[in-house]
Amino acid sequence: MSTLVLDTEPLAIQVTFTDDKMIVQLADGRSIMVPLAWYSRLMHGSPAERQNWQLLGDGYAIEWPDLDEHIGIEGLLAGRHSGESQKSLERWLATRMLRNQNINEQESMAAI
Repeated sequence: MSTLVLDTEPLAIQVTFTDDKMIVQLADGRSIMVPLAWYSRLMHGSPAERQNWQLLGDGYAIEWPDLDEHIGIEGLLAGRHSGESQKSLERWLATRMLRNQNINEQESMAAI
């Protein structure tokens, strides 16, 4: 088994999305493109939630606070998919559905 050894820490500077891919631009000029299917929370997120990202530190990781998702740049370069279990994802999706129902009910009540 070989180990990935990096001369410098890869740092993200920008994140963009297509319908099915995430593209991360690195400070050294490279871009990484990965399928959204690798990260279920991003895949289930709305375009607005995906666009609400922030860099951690100097860009060693990316965080999506609305989706409670954090992705390290070294992991992206190593080809690591999300490590979230199916059970955890199902709990998150159920909580998300309830939250959205509550928001819709509140909006309906405010319109009356």
